[in-house]
Amino acid sequence: RHTKTEPLPTYDEVLVCTPDTTEEEVELIVRRALSSDSQNQKIYCLLSAEKLVYKVSRQLESHFFRLLQSSTIPDYRFIIFCNAKAHNSYVITAFDTYKVTIPCYSKTEIQAYLSTHLKVPCGTAPVAQAFEEPYQQNVKFVFSNQAGMGR
Repeated sequence: RHTKTEPLPTYDEVLVCTPDTTEEEVELIVRRALSSDSQNQKIYCLLSAEKLVYKVSRQLESHFFRLLQSSTIPDYRFIIFCNAKAHNSYVITAFDTYKVTIPCYSKTEIQAYLSTHLKVPCGTAPVAQAFEEPYQQNVKFVFSNQAGMGR
């Protein structure tokens, strides 16, 4: 669903995958997506899932289908983003039946959408102002070795 007013995902909805992503991190986001608390209309996403190592990819598949069978949530929202050129990815193979092609938007459309959602409102907390840059677009990726530790 595409609307210009839809918010961007929050920190707890997105997992950016790397070869160092752990089984626990993957299991946590799958649990969030398929739990009864997911009725709050959040959309959970795995980005660059083709980068997961084989063992973690297998665990993703296992956790997803195990939790899906026990879930009472008919309308869960869980999206796995993969590079279409990564043909040797276990994730792409395991979830092939769920594959969809997303529409492509122009660079101008994407920039317009992001410019409306990535501005820090006036009077916000000092934390948001710590990253102040021209045009007040404040998107920063902060990576931590300890997930959920707020560092």
